[in-house]
Amino acid sequence: MTPLRDKRLFLLDMDGTIYLDEQLFDGTLDFLAHVKAVGGRAMYLTNNSSKSVNSYVDKLRRLGIAAEKEDFLTSVNATVLYLQKHSHHKIYAFGTESFKSQLREGGLPIVDRLEEDIDCLCMGFDTELTFQKLEDACILLNRGVDFVATNPDWVCPTWYGSVPDCGSVSEMLYRATGRRPRFIGKPQPDMVELAIAKSGFAKEQAILLGDRLYTDIQSGVNAGIDTVLVLSGEATLDDLAASEVKPAYVMENIREFLNNIKE
Repeated sequence: MTPLRDKRLFLLDMDGTIYLDEQLFDGTLDFLAHVKAVGGRAMYLTNNSSKSVNSYVDKLRRLGIAAEKEDFLTSVNATVLYLQKHSHHKIYAFGTESFKSQLREGGLPIVDRLEEDIDCLCMGFDTELTFQKLEDACILLNRGVDFVATNPDWVCPTWYGSVPDCGSVSEMLYRATGRRPRFIGKPQPDMVELAIAKSGFAKEQAILLGDRLYTDIQSGVNAGIDTVLVLSGEATLDDLAASEVKPAYVMENIREFLNNIKE
C-alpha cells in the first residue's frame, strides 16, 4: 500500500464528503491547497445525474473552489459511454431536463414520451419526478425494453435529511414490474478507471474518498485502488461493522484526512 503522503491523485465524492448542500466542510479548501502544493490533482466523481457538469463547476466556484469541467466525471458520463457502445433505436430518458440534454449531447437518440419503437429505458436521479414518468416506465418495462440506470444510490443527502435517489425509484419499478436495471455509475469501476487514465498518474498514486460504502468505497475496491471512508455523510461505524465492503482507511472528515497526508 502506497503511503498516504505519496498519494497524488485524489478522487473525491462531493455530497457528504467535501460539502453538504451549500455548506462546505471545514478542511476542504485547506486540503485542496495542499494537493496543489504537492503537485497532485483532485478530481470529482459523482453519481448524481440530475445536474450537468457545468452546474457542478458553478457550484464549486460559488463555494470558493476553482474547478474546471475536466475535473469532473459523473455517472451520466459513464452512462453515455456505455450507451454509445450499444445500438438502440430510441432511448426513453427518465430524468431531469439536464439529464436529457447530457444524453443528447452524447449523440444518443433520446425521447421523453411513449412511442412504439423505444427499445431502451435510461433512468437517472430525477428531481423532476412525475407519476406520468413512472407509468411510462412500467409500460416500457412490461414491453421488455433494455433497462439502464445511472446509479444505485438509495438516497441523496440534503441539509434536512435524505431524499429518494435513483436506486429507490428503481426499487419501486422492480416492485411493479419485476425488472431491475443495469446500473452504470459507482460501484462500477468505470469512473475511477476513466479518471486515472485522464490524470496521467499511476493507479498506485490514486486514492478515493467517499461517504458511502456500497457505491464510493466499493467502486474504489473494484478498481483496485486505496479508499477512505469519511464519516461526514451517510455511512456510520455501525454500517461499516455490518458491511462486507471495507475501506483502507476510516476518517471522521476531510480535515482528519488532510492531517494524515501531511504527516
